[in-house]
Amino acid sequence: MLELTRPDVILTHESDLDGLVSGLLLQRLAEHRFGFTPRLQAFHYQNWRQREMRETCAWVADFAFEERLDKAGWLIVDHHPLEVEPRHARLLHDLNKSAALLTYELCREDGIGSPALERLVHLTNVTDLFLESDPEFTLANDYANLVKTYQFWNLHALIGGQLEKLLNHPLLEVMEVKRRVEDPLGLAWSRENIVELSPTVGLVETVVGNNNLIVHQLLEGKATPYTVLVTLFRKANGPVIVSLRSRNGEAAQVAARLQGGGHPNASGAVLPRSVRTTQDATQYLKDVLNPGATDRKSSLNSLEEAFAALELEKK
Repeated sequence: MLELTRPDVILTHESDLDGLVSGLLLQRLAEHRFGFTPRLQAFHYQNWRQREMRETCAWVADFAFEERLDKAGWLIVDHHPLEVEPRHARLLHDLNKSAALLTYELCREDGIGSPALERLVHLTNVTDLFLESDPEFTLANDYANLVKTYQFWNLHALIGGQLEKLLNHPLLEVMEVKRRVEDPLGLAWSRENIVELSPTVGLVETVVGNNNLIVHQLLEGKATPYTVLVTLFRKANGPVIVSLRSRNGEAAQVAARLQGGGHPNASGAVLPRSVRTTQDATQYLKDVLNPGATDRKSSLNSLEEAFAALELEKK
């Protein structure tokens, strides 16, 4: 049994099913080990980068390990590429396993497990690693789409924090109908509505359907000249969230330029709060991804203004 320190808080990724499942599993493990329920906090990448780590001990799920997490007694469970090695914290890391699967393996060592949890973790692993060859890939993506559609905390409230209630949830029927009806319509429309952000990055405009699957099909079918495809989502009265997908590891590099992170081919970022609309977001992304072009444009504008001033003086 792995020796662990009592956590003050559980910290997890807010944007996807893997963060929800791994975070709740860590919470359950703490209950089993220490007889109390630590509070659960969830973050998008942008807010995560800004959070100060003041707790004496925290357990972290589904966030890449970094130096500020390297504290004695801390536990980090993750599967993103490793940039630094831990010296003080306890790190459970495997590129080929989701955070949910890594956490569940830890739970099973403590005797925490059930057929329901086993199945839910399997589906989470399939969708988070995008294991297309798995026979339940489509169903797994329906589960993932629950979090994308209804959001982390709304879904958490619906199931009362009890993971087993997520299995075979009635809302999956909605996901199945949306996939069957909306996805083909959305794919056809999005294929004709892709905006260039840079020579290698395209913005896929969406109206209906599962954005992740639509983008995946566009990439697999090589329907665009861009190696990275981006979709936008704005939370109600909140920030604009960017989702990036690629086939050869380029997505994470672009996400880093936006102060985001994630997997090599599936990453995300939250844009500054000053970016309020998708139109603003499109221009912001063009500016960030084409800094040289922006500088040249500013210089040309300045020259045009100077020439205009000279002409006025002559008159």
